[in-house]
Amino acid sequence: MGITALLNPHIVNSTLLNLAKRIKSIADIGLLYNTNDYDRERYAELLEISHELSGLLIDQPVEVIRNFYAPNKDYPTPKVDVRGLLLNEAGEILLAKEMADGKWTLPGGWADIGLSPGEVVVKEFREETGLAVKATRLLAVFDKKCHPHPAQAFYVYKFALLCELTGELRLQKGFDILDVGFFPLDGLPELSEDRILRSQIELLYRKAADPKAAAYFD
Repeated sequence: MGITALLNPHIVNSTLLNLAKRIKSIADIGLLYNTNDYDRERYAELLEISHELSGLLIDQPVEVIRNFYAPNKDYPTPKVDVRGLLLNEAGEILLAKEMADGKWTLPGGWADIGLSPGEVVVKEFREETGLAVKATRLLAVFDKKCHPHPAQAFYVYKFALLCELTGELRLQKGFDILDVGFFPLDGLPELSEDRILRSQIELLYRKAADPKAAAYFD
């Protein structure tokens, strides 16, 4: 990492938060598989340190961080977010306006147990936009730590799938969505950057335009 990067507070905080997540993961694994009281105490101490670091970096009391995580009963793995890219005949991108922050994102959300990524995105499109779609191609798998998203406690992988309309083009926003609409690539509204970045949408748009393009991954 160069000097310029080190002077960027976002990069520093993102790097430190990622280290705190790694410490938490090591502590969780140790608490699951330790074989003596001494190790258990050390791993519990590491877990508390990770909570304190995360709290400092996202400006939340350590009690909030501690209560945020459910106790791990299995090997900890990243959470998975699934998003879909749907283009209309004019090449415009379908976006949904999130109630949580009043900003726009590609339709999608957390992966559901029991559903494939393609099934997840079909469900999310139906619930958020009222549209019937099918997933046709994997465009990208993003590791959030590799992109300038706002800090988040979870470690997240983001799947982005190209979608195709299978029903009538009649938009109907979901109960937790403020609005839905199509936007040109050069006229995107304010994005919910916790969920999607302009640079990611631009990458997905390029991938979608080339049927032979390999999926991007970090």
